[in-house]
Amino acid sequence: MKILVSNDDGIGSVGINILVEELKKVGDVVVIAPATEQSAAGHSITMKNPLRVKEHFVDNKFFGYAINGTPADCIKIGIKNILEYNPDLVVSGINNGSNAAINVIYSGTVSAAREAAIMGVPSIAISVDSHTPEHYEYAAKIAGKLAKFVCEKKLRRGTLLNVNVPDLSEEEIQGLAITKQGESKWDDYYEERIDPYGEKYYWLTGKMEYQDKEKDRDVIALKNGYVSITPVHFDFTDYEMLKTMQSWNLGLLK
Repeated sequence: MKILVSNDDGIGSVGINILVEELKKVGDVVVIAPATEQSAAGHSITMKNPLRVKEHFVDNKFFGYAINGTPADCIKIGIKNILEYNPDLVVSGINNGSNAAINVIYSGTVSAAREAAIMGVPSIAISVDSHTPEHYEYAAKIAGKLAKFVCEKKLRRGTLLNVNVPDLSEEEIQGLAITKQGESKWDDYYEERIDPYGEKYYWLTGKMEYQDKEKDRDVIALKNGYVSITPVHFDFTDYEMLKTMQSWNLGLLK
């Protein structure tokens, strides 16, 4: 099994290093990740700046390729130019902080996996529900197990698995839950501050606003101590609304 690993926290993050060591147990791993942190980069791609590929070493040993771009850039240039073949699987993570509910729109971690899905490569995005995780190892273990399942069972073309893991020890985890994407979102606001030169600036902050109650929603499963596994597709069409709009007789409008 040939596995391409990326993330949005940057090639030097703790999470990607632990993930790589676990995935080496199930396949041949190549790392192509952003040179610097790209959190909340979404699915942006670089168009007007050159992308540079540099070899990255850890303890004088080759670790992977660092790209001065976004997570989606890493997958695109990784498959098209660096590997020149489609890997069997792309795994993005391990991310610091959950990527559940509406947050998947902003997530660079999920977008790396989504770009792989667009390119026809099965993919997994994996995150830990803490910005300072203590239990990367269990998340990595889940990634390794799912990697085997995905390559054996296959995913529908265009679908990725978005996995969120509580920051708990393996003994504290309640189990695995197959979930739907929730509708909860961050209640964002910009905190006004003053810099050392007396100039005003703003810093984004906020808190999670839980709008979901059903146990089969990703954020609720995660909150209850379950690993949330949500199949996500890049087709954003609202099919219920599509049916409704077909009765609008828009063709008669002038």
